[in-house]
Amino acid sequence: MGFEPEELAVDTSPAVVVEAATCHGDKENWRPLFRHACAFGPDVFGDVLVNLIQNPNINSSWLFRADILHDSAEPQACAPSEATDTSGIPSPSFVGFELRRSIIRRLIPRNTLRDKPLDQTCLIYESAPSPEGDEAAAEKSLVVYLPHVSTASEMPFYHPIVRGIAFLHEWTAAESRGSISISYLFFDEEDRSVVRLTRTALRLLEVIHKHGKGRLAGYQKRVHHDQLLPQARVQNTYTRLKQKYARGLIESWAETTDPEKHVFEDLCIAAFLVELWADMYGQAPFSGFVDIGCGNGLLVYILNQEGFAGWGFDARLRKSWATYNTKLQTAAGEEDTLKELVLLPPPVSRDGLASLSSDGFNEDRIHDGRFPKGTFIISNHADELTPWTPIIAAISECPFIAIPCCSHNLAGERYRAPAPKDKTKADSAYSSLVAWVSDISRDCGWEVEQEMLRIPSTRNTALIGRKQSTPTSSLDIQAIVNQYGGTAGYLESVIKLVASTASGSEH
Repeated sequence: MGFEPEELAVDTSPAVVVEAATCHGDKENWRPLFRHACAFGPDVFGDVLVNLIQNPNINSSWLFRADILHDSAEPQACAPSEATDTSGIPSPSFVGFELRRSIIRRLIPRNTLRDKPLDQTCLIYESAPSPEGDEAAAEKSLVVYLPHVSTASEMPFYHPIVRGIAFLHEWTAAESRGSISISYLFFDEEDRSVVRLTRTALRLLEVIHKHGKGRLAGYQKRVHHDQLLPQARVQNTYTRLKQKYARGLIESWAETTDPEKHVFEDLCIAAFLVELWADMYGQAPFSGFVDIGCGNGLLVYILNQEGFAGWGFDARLRKSWATYNTKLQTAAGEEDTLKELVLLPPPVSRDGLASLSSDGFNEDRIHDGRFPKGTFIISNHADELTPWTPIIAAISECPFIAIPCCSHNLAGERYRAPAPKDKTKADSAYSSLVAWVSDISRDCGWEVEQEMLRIPSTRNTALIGRKQSTPTSSLDIQAIVNQYGGTAGYLESVIKLVASTASGSEH
């Protein structure tokens, strides 16, 4: 069944929801816009609408989320809300319905400098029992949104300029068929013909239809966000960082890549790390960080600016390092926060490396992958270094975050990881890479945690190792490396890479 709704004339079609007189004796006029047949019952409709109430970002890219201020399964009709002193919104009565649940949410926009949050009461009704006990009567469910504004001028851009929105689901169980419809409670006569209002109503109803069909077909959500940190904390920190840094970083961008993608992505990752570290360290001293394969160095720069001491390195310097490189105070003195180094992990044989030094090979360009205990290792789209991240983290006893991107084996070659053992996972190259790096991490003793980051990238899985269930002293690191393919050819690749970047050229 496609989505081709019946359009209901605002002024001539009979109302599909009829409001009873309120506690004050008034009665509002809800006008229908669209109706569409559906094959899902009231339970599915209810689940879909609750999910949409909790996640308004599904309907609008202007929104981050909804903060639930109040949720009551036993609301009192016509009673003002106690959850916020700005509401005072009575719960209207509708003919043939009983109020079952009242939720007050605060819609949080992505850009709070442009749009203000909006409080909104969401009411869930069910049809009252038929007095005649007619089992063939249609079962009805009604969900109503009432924004806490008194005039149209108070409404933020991301919300339709109407006083209320009503979604009605009607279901005939004996025939397993039903319909969904949307109605508006308008502010005045003039706003009824606005094209944007009609288009928005069509979109809202279509989303309900799509999600209801998906639930009916047995759709199971595979991507689960906010498993380690509350959504609100990370998004609030991201908003603060974006307002503080985004404009300046975009305007001063020195690379040839898209500035907005990189700036917003690294601000998102920085926000996640700031909140993760708040949980990990609390009031204790921060242990420092190192970003292996730091690329343009922006993430290092943002974290340094936020007061987190750390540094990063990459095989080749970038133009942006001239701006993002700062100074870090260490036990050895003042050092650059961005360095041109190539990683040569301890398990890789050094045979022949010493003889190269006499031929002008600059061994100072090589880092052995050993870091002070407790240093937090960041591996963000680090490509060849991604599978090495949990290994060098175990060797140095350092927590880590790895955000896989392109798939390489331990020898540094392009590699298609085996399909995930967990058959509920997608059989894709990326899913295989994530599962493979997770397996390496667990074999290195890490208790692997996974988070789907809210970043503008399809490569958004973060693997976090904060605790080791098996101490490093009990691990046979070389055996683990051999188990996952060994390192044949890695040293040769390192030598070539150091030689190709000896002049400081940029790729």
